[in-house]
Amino acid sequence: MAKRMILMLALATLLIASLGFVKFRQIKTAMAEGSSFQPPPEAVTTVVAKQETWPGTLNVIGTAAAVQGVTVSADLPGTVDRIAFDSGKSVNAGEVLVELDTRQERAQLAAVEAQRDLARINFGRIEQLVKEGVIARTEFDNATAQQKATEAQVGEIRATIARKTIRAPFSGILGIRQANLGQYLSAGEAIVSLQSLNPIYVNFGVPQQTAAQVRVGRGLRVSSDDVGGIKFAGRVTALDSIVNEATRNIQVQATLANPGGKLRPGMFVQVEIVTGTDRPVIALPASAINYAPYGDSVYVVSDLKDPHGKAYRGVSQRFVKLEGSRGDQVAVVSGVKPGDEVVSSGVFKLRNGAAVQVNNKVQPGNNSAPKPEDS
Repeated sequence: MAKRMILMLALATLLIASLGFVKFRQIKTAMAEGSSFQPPPEAVTTVVAKQETWPGTLNVIGTAAAVQGVTVSADLPGTVDRIAFDSGKSVNAGEVLVELDTRQERAQLAAVEAQRDLARINFGRIEQLVKEGVIARTEFDNATAQQKATEAQVGEIRATIARKTIRAPFSGILGIRQANLGQYLSAGEAIVSLQSLNPIYVNFGVPQQTAAQVRVGRGLRVSSDDVGGIKFAGRVTALDSIVNEATRNIQVQATLANPGGKLRPGMFVQVEIVTGTDRPVIALPASAINYAPYGDSVYVVSDLKDPHGKAYRGVSQRFVKLEGSRGDQVAVVSGVKPGDEVVSSGVFKLRNGAAVQVNNKVQPGNNSAPKPEDS
């Protein structure tokens, strides 16, 4: 009985040891396969870097501003008696916009004009009597002063009536009406905005180290995606006399034609200033750049080797310096050499040393002057 039990224990121990050995070999094999596993290559498109010569430009963001802009308001308090404009319409300088109620002032004017007429008659009579020596010179002086006072009162009331007729101070485009018929307006209360849109200003800042390249008279181009990418030509007309202490930028003002009023005050625009010096750059598609806070980079495709010495097509990350853009392209001035094969799409899923498979059947945009399909 004891021998049988010992034999059973021996067989059970041998069976467990065999199973453990087989499991150990399976785990070891799986670990070996895992250590040698390589993820499948990522599909990317590439472009061969070529050196180009770009005209020297400085690209900044600017804001459009009206050459003349004002909020038309009531000069004196009163009730709106007539509105002579429509919102959003163009007006010429001097056109009547709003008339306030002047019935009280006109009644006062009639009374003062009567007093003025009487003062004139009295002045004429007293002037004749003084010449004849009938009355003293003092009465003549009083009559003269009375006539001038009544003339001044007439002028004052007429000026008040004129000030209650609100006119456009210059030609431009009206905004949205903010006053209604019969509304009482306080002095200074807004009625409508008026902007002169052609020509128009564009204000922007440039770093102090590049301020020497921006001079009065220097040409520039302005564009905005909000107006279909149309480019407007203009010139620098003024530079601020101080440098902003917070940004170390110098404010610059340019003036440009704005036919049709396409650019509106307050719009953000892209400003491209021609500096006059050409520069060699590597022009790459904007999709090739991996933008990051610690530095911009690209991925260059080359033949690499894995830890086991096996060759494969992979990528190396290179940090680059960018200076401006043009259409779909970005100018790279360092970090890439002519002839490098640079990943042009799919950079977001790459890492340094990743394997890639190049498929250039469909390429991202790489045009220096692209035209939208609906333009």
